[in-house]
Amino acid sequence: MKYETENLRNVGLFGHGGAGKTSLAEAILYTAKVIDRMGRVENGNTVSDFEPEEIKRGISLSLSILPLEWKGKKINLIDTPGYADFIGEIISALRAVDSMLIVIDAISGIQVQTEKVWSMGEGEKLPVAFVVNKLDRENSDFFEVVKSIQERFGSKAIPIYIPIGKEGNFNGVIDLLEGKAYIYKDEKGDAEVSDIPSDLKSDYEKHRQQLIETIIEFDEELLQKYLEGEEISGDLILKTLKEAFKNREIFPIFPVSSFKNIGVSKLLDAVVSFFPSPKERPALPIEDTKTGETKTISIGEKNGLLAFVFKTSADPFVGKISYVRVISGVLRPDSNLFNVNKSVQEKIGGLFFQRGKNQEPATEINAGDIGVITKLKETSTNETLGDKDNSVKVIPAEFPEPVFAVAVVPKSRADEDRMSTAIARILDEDPTLRVQRNIETNETLIYGLGDSHLEVVVERMQRKFGVNVTLGTPQVAYRETIRATAKAEGKVKKQTGGRGQYGHVWLELEPLPRGAGFEFVDKIVGGVVPKNYIPAVEKGVRETMEKGILAGYPIVDVRVTLFDGSYHEVDSSDMAFKIAASKAFKKGFLEAKPVLLEPIMMVEITAPDEYTGDIISDLNGRRGKVTSIEALGKLQVIKALVPLAEMLRYSSVLKSITQGRGSYSMKFSHYEEVPAKIQEEIIAKAKPRAEEEEE
Repeated sequence: MKYETENLRNVGLFGHGGAGKTSLAEAILYTAKVIDRMGRVENGNTVSDFEPEEIKRGISLSLSILPLEWKGKKINLIDTPGYADFIGEIISALRAVDSMLIVIDAISGIQVQTEKVWSMGEGEKLPVAFVVNKLDRENSDFFEVVKSIQERFGSKAIPIYIPIGKEGNFNGVIDLLEGKAYIYKDEKGDAEVSDIPSDLKSDYEKHRQQLIETIIEFDEELLQKYLEGEEISGDLILKTLKEAFKNREIFPIFPVSSFKNIGVSKLLDAVVSFFPSPKERPALPIEDTKTGETKTISIGEKNGLLAFVFKTSADPFVGKISYVRVISGVLRPDSNLFNVNKSVQEKIGGLFFQRGKNQEPATEINAGDIGVITKLKETSTNETLGDKDNSVKVIPAEFPEPVFAVAVVPKSRADEDRMSTAIARILDEDPTLRVQRNIETNETLIYGLGDSHLEVVVERMQRKFGVNVTLGTPQVAYRETIRATAKAEGKVKKQTGGRGQYGHVWLELEPLPRGAGFEFVDKIVGGVVPKNYIPAVEKGVRETMEKGILAGYPIVDVRVTLFDGSYHEVDSSDMAFKIAASKAFKKGFLEAKPVLLEPIMMVEITAPDEYTGDIISDLNGRRGKVTSIEALGKLQVIKALVPLAEMLRYSSVLKSITQGRGSYSMKFSHYEEVPAKIQEEIIAKAKPRAEEEEE
């Protein structure tokens, strides 16, 4: 069935992990008769959490699209993860939805991710409503949660319905606008309509008055009528509510129990009656690739085809699956697609509507609707598809820079051969991942948003592409250098009958300023070392510097001067001079006060003000030097220089210090000397490794 843009509702479920988003999605699908029984997260049989990694952990790790029909409208429900490590999925979902339902656990109340998704909704200018879930549970209190929502997010967050009964006796809701009670007898989600119970009439009148007074503030005509005591029609109030909700002036609150399926049908009624259609969504930012001009576009505004890829999934059997939101025009299986970002033609493999893991063939996808395209070769997340003559692209969503790194080691040669392909496919799937090959340490590093994030990535690599790897802590790329000047002699003299080996050099080693690298100076006078052997001397020095002497790390910031030596007319060779130079360099290096250098990172931490003291104290314990602290609204931005060796597991530490409210980024700044005690430990650890390599 085809739905016009105004009859679509794209609604995202957001909130802290464990608030019951997936259970609510399941209750919604059951109420809408999409499924014939409700699955349970603990049983691993819900529609939206279908990946094995999700079933194993009992949490959502990826966004899921769950289309359903309710009272003549199509609702695309998007269930999202609730844990910070998977915030990339939330960012992707925000580009696909027109409104947000923030789900709050009635017992736990507002938690870290509640605040984060609220802020993200502010950034996208999306309308937000709150769902207070688990009201059937012991110690749940709807009005206490409402109070905390209003304290945290403002007084314009207000109930549209109020609960009937409490905890185990919660069995229905009162619609404050209609003045009717809805009683739920069983888990089927059907409600009996009745008059308001007499013991709740005073509560109803109090909350209805608060709601009406909040709504009419946004319409002068209504306000005037109210002040003059005139009767205001329900249609006018609903119209004003819809406009105020769309403009983020009112934030409705709904009471539900997803477990007992109470209040869910009334939540759906609200979604179809006053939640915005895609046409009413805040305009999307776009750029004209021909002129470079940036502006905005409303959904359905232009005639030509325009679609935005907000998520990519890698399937080992189907291939690449691209989740698209149609911005304008109509997407059909025979549409000629042009990737605006890469200026390449694309061919549609198949066009589908997705529900959890299941696909239904689509004959067309209208403006504002969501579907998937299979087997696009060139297109990735955050890219725009359109007609050939289209030059407009949606400005990509911004994903956080991953800073938590692990070293990935293939378990076998076969795994090594397949690993790069698997990583490329996983990168296509997840914009919050980055891969780097560290040539110095000979490691493949994967950067993500936290340890859970990278554990899931490794599990998916194994399941989807048959690649088995182990994870380890990355090695730090230390350097070696000198702090003093030294002169040293290197001599090779071998005679074993026939031609021997002879090379003899004197080298002077001097420290250079940090970051200067390496200089080789030829000061030979009178041909004591013939010119044709001087490149071999330099090569011997360079090769020794690459291997390191103290702990096997590259040597930097040294000037080496060849100033004397001798040769033998018959026995001298390039090899002899190379070995002699290596000997002289090793001897001189150890006499020139050698020292290890470590990479120092510029770290920028953003966190609420109350955690500043604990963060600084922790940084001091990590040998960090705070360089500045600046206010950013209610947050503090702390900048510090910290050794990389102290930052390898910082993601988990910051999460613990700030209860998940802090974030950080870091980039290389410079090298500094390693303190003597730590240097001794590093050298002691390096000795067994060096002995193994020699063997």
